[in-house]
Amino acid sequence: MATADLQSFRAVLDSAGVIEGEAPEAARYLHDWTGDYQGSALAILRPHSVEQVQAIVRICADRRIPIIPQGGNTGLVSGSIADGLAQAVVVSLERLNRIRGLDPTNFTLRADAGAVLQTLKDAAEAEDLLFPLALGAQGSCQIGGNVATNAGGINVLRYGMARDLVLGLEAVLPDGSLWQGMTGLRKDNRGYDLKQLLIGSEGSLGIVTGVEVKLFPRPANVETAYLGVRSFEDAMALFGMARRVCSDLLTAFEVIGSECIALAQLANPDTRVPLEGDWQVHVIMELGCSSAIDGRALIENLLGEAFEADLLGDGAIAQTRAHARAFWAIREDLVEGQARRGRHIRTDLSVRLSDVARMIEDSRRHILSAWPSWEPLAYGHAGDGNIHFNVMPPPDLSNEAIHDSGKEILDGLYAVVRKLGGSFSAEHGVGRSRRDTYWDWLPPEQRAAVKAIKAAFDPLGIMNPGSLIPL
Repeated sequence: MATADLQSFRAVLDSAGVIEGEAPEAARYLHDWTGDYQGSALAILRPHSVEQVQAIVRICADRRIPIIPQGGNTGLVSGSIADGLAQAVVVSLERLNRIRGLDPTNFTLRADAGAVLQTLKDAAEAEDLLFPLALGAQGSCQIGGNVATNAGGINVLRYGMARDLVLGLEAVLPDGSLWQGMTGLRKDNRGYDLKQLLIGSEGSLGIVTGVEVKLFPRPANVETAYLGVRSFEDAMALFGMARRVCSDLLTAFEVIGSECIALAQLANPDTRVPLEGDWQVHVIMELGCSSAIDGRALIENLLGEAFEADLLGDGAIAQTRAHARAFWAIREDLVEGQARRGRHIRTDLSVRLSDVARMIEDSRRHILSAWPSWEPLAYGHAGDGNIHFNVMPPPDLSNEAIHDSGKEILDGLYAVVRKLGGSFSAEHGVGRSRRDTYWDWLPPEQRAAVKAIKAAFDPLGIMNPGSLIPL
């Protein structure tokens, strides 16, 4: 049967469109960026048109073949990597990657789902516009995957999540039909907004093939500061002051525990922190404005107030774009440094702004008490309540031992967040690695609603089985 299925797929795709699951070139589609998850598949299918996506889905629906939609495969929760589904097909959108059009008057851009995020950002910048979704993986992640996981990033504070940036979608539904929802309208109050069900659905309701996004005027002045403060409590008090002084001009407010700096230096030995003295928490703050506003004076006044309030220990304001990029490189390199250290425990936690400092301190206290040989790390987009509280194992611990301890460590950290009324997934999604936690946290009435939505869209259960929703 597998041979007949492959022949059917080859009949609708070109020679480059079908890679058998056992072929060496299939390997990159069957493991994630972290290396933690390894999957399997009958084949990797690489359509280059929407019509080919429809043909693939019709074949799969007719033969009950599971479909694993895949974008740039940069996710961290095994949403596009399926283990135990050897007869599934991975549908990679990487060849469906055109910019379909940009309307500078309407401030919109349309793109194929497989277009790389950086390509959208570059197209907007060429028209002196901004597409503000900004992620560490923006050079390889794809806009369809960003939509399917409701991606966040560093600019959520001002511009919102992917959900807030999408005006319209096009998607192939589980029966192979095409749903068109790209109108360019900012106000459209005609009943159910079906695109909102597809955003964040992680490929469980259909395959996004086209996206229409909002663009914004590109800020003429961008000011970036790197600051040192005594504690996360002071960092959040500084954030409150910054929000009041800068209002919606504030685009990013990142916090980095000082313990993370060694990891940035592991990834880049030339890393230099632009602070005098040792500070427990580092902050990267950025604001953007038009040429009519003196952003430099605004940020200087803010930092002056913070010094007077004894909230700020030391700081530097970027004098050039290269200077600002060096600040942000510290934030990006610490993630790479963690990967180089090897397997570790990752989280993506979210709490109310008023609980950010407490969540970090309670989590640290838990790790230092229950797992004293492990090293807690705290960093993230504190301005929107999102902290990546990760835990590094002792250097000599085996991957198997790390895996065995991981669930217990995560359960303890999730208990801290749950007590504060927060979320275990702020921006990375649910996937397979967090599916059981997601389902456990859902009240019965919400479980019933999720099941009903899944059944209505995908009665055969072929769309990304095992991700988000238990089999």
